[in-house]
Amino acid sequence: MAFDYSLDFDQIDFRKNPEKYRVGRGEQGVLMVEPYKGEILPHWRFKTPDIAKESSEKIYQMYLDYKKKDDFVGMDMARKFLQMGYTRARRYTNYKGGRKYDKDGDVKKRIIDKEKAKSAAIFEEKWKIVREDEEYLTLKKEHQKKYG
Repeated sequence: MAFDYSLDFDQIDFRKNPEKYRVGRGEQGVLMVEPYKGEILPHWRFKTPDIAKESSEKIYQMYLDYKKKDDFVGMDMARKFLQMGYTRARRYTNYKGGRKYDKDGDVKKRIIDKEKAKSAAIFEEKWKIVREDEEYLTLKKEHQKKYG
């Protein structure tokens, strides 16, 4: 089932109401689902490889903490932030300032920022670990079967 953008995200505590959470595709809802957004977002950074390493390790540790608590929604949100670390760093790798389009809507010329590429690779490594975690995959299927 697709991510449900019609929910009142300002009022829902998804830790207390995991049945309202939908996995969606990719990073859908990553900046909407509380209290996880508030817990993870302060640690999400990718400006340099050193910052990306610290950030991805912290978010991965949060993933493991959610996993210990059998908190699938927290696990999936950590996965989304790791994925977003990869995708955003890749965007900055290819386009100065992270903007793909100019003011006229035309695609800007691509560049290669090697530092941002390193940051992206750091996040990608942790994202792969999570998305291939057998327990995560089992819990994801169970959640989707139970709630949609």
